[in-house]
Amino acid sequence: MRVERLGGDKVRFFLTLDDLMDRGIKKEDMWRDIPKVHELFNDMMEHAYQELGFEIAGPVAVEVFAMPAQGMVVVVTRGRTPQASDDDFDTDDMYELEVTMEETDRVIFRFSDLEYLIQAAIRMKSIIPQGGRVYTYQDVYYLVLDEGLEAPNLDTLVAMLSEYGEASTVTDAVLTEYGKVIWGNNAIREINKCFGTSD
Repeated sequence: MRVERLGGDKVRFFLTLDDLMDRGIKKEDMWRDIPKVHELFNDMMEHAYQELGFEIAGPVAVEVFAMPAQGMVVVVTRGRTPQASDDDFDTDDMYELEVTMEETDRVIFRFSDLEYLIQAAIRMKSIIPQGGRVYTYQDVYYLVLDEGLEAPNLDTLVAMLSEYGEASTVTDAVLTEYGKVIWGNNAIREINKCFGTSD
C-alpha cells in the first residue's frame, strides 16, 4: 500500500492486488459493504495518519478506480471537520463515507527512465505490436494501454511491464490534462520503429 498527499484535504492510495489478497479481499468486494472492506479502509486511514499526519472525522468522499491486473487507486477527500470533542461521537463511527467507484480497462505503467520504457516496448511487441500512448509528467514516463488487452495476455503483459516499471497511481485523466504527449497513438509500434532491432 502506497499513499501520497494530493492536497490539504486529499490523499491517494495505491493498493496492489497483493494488498487486497493479503486481506482476503477480491476486487469485486470493494463494491460491497462488508467488514473486511471497512477494516481495509481503517488500515488505510491509519497508514495515512502515520505517513502523512492525515486525520479524518466527519464526511469523507472516497473515489475508487479499479485497474485490470494492477490493483486500485483510492482517492480520499476529507470534508469539513466538525468542531466536536471526543465525547461527541462514537469511535466506531468517526467518519461518514460517500463512495464512488469507477472501473477502467486501461493499464498504466510509469517508468523512471526512457530506456526502461524502450526495453519494455521492445519486449512486449510480440503481445501487443501496436497501440498505446506515452506521456511525460513530473519527469517520469507513462505508458497507457487501452486496447487489445484480452485476459490471457493481460497477466503476461503486466508481469513484463513490472520488470521495467511499476503500476501507476496517476490516472489517465491527470496525464491527459497535465502530462506532455510523447506518442499520442501506436506508441509500441513507434518505439520499436525508432529503437527496436530489425527482425
